[in-house]
Amino acid sequence: MRAVAWAAGAGGALAAGYLGLVTGAVPVDLGVGRRTRPLGPQTVDIAAPRETVFDVVARPYLGRTPRAMAEKLHVLERGGDLVLAEHYTPVAGGRLRAVTTETVRFTRPGRIDFRLVRGPVPHVTESFVLDETGAGTRLTYAGELGTDLWRLGQWWGGAVATRWEETVAASLGSLRAEAERRAAPHR
Repeated sequence: MRAVAWAAGAGGALAAGYLGLVTGAVPVDLGVGRRTRPLGPQTVDIAAPRETVFDVVARPYLGRTPRAMAEKLHVLERGGDLVLAEHYTPVAGGRLRAVTTETVRFTRPGRIDFRLVRGPVPHVTESFVLDETGAGTRLTYAGELGTDLWRLGQWWGGAVATRWEETVAASLGSLRAEAERRAAPHR
C-alpha cells in the first residue's frame, strides 16, 4: 500500500512539474548544462511597405491591444519603444495555455527584438528584421532558444522549439495578410 501511495505521489509530482514547465508557470533556469539551438530563420515576403508591416506588428504592443488579440497578448507595461508583454499559446490540443513573458523592443522602421523573461525554457531571443524589396517588404525571423541540463534540456528544447516555430509561422501568416490588406487601397 505504501508503494502505491509513493508511486501515486511521484506520478502526481511529475505531472505537476510537466504542466508547470509546459505552461510556463514553473520556469526552470538553473544555469547548468546550457545548450542553445537556432530558431528559424523564417522568411516571408509581404506586398506592403516596410512602415505598414512595422505598424502592423507594433500597434497591438505600443497602442491599444485589439479585443481580437486578447486571447493571444496582454501588455503588462508600455514604454516609448519597449514593452513587457505576456503571450498566450494553446497547447495540448487547446486544453492548456502556455504563457510566455517577453520584452519587445521596437527600432523603427526595420527591426523588432523579443527577449524571453519567463516561459517554458530559460532563454529565448528573437528578431523580426524588415527589409525593403522592389515588391514590398521581406520579413526575416530568427532567434535562439536555450535550455539547461545538458541532453535532457536539449530534448526539451527540441520539443519546445518545434511548437514555438509553428506558432511564429502562423503569426507571420496573419501578419502578412493584415499588412497586405492595409496596403491594398494604397497600391
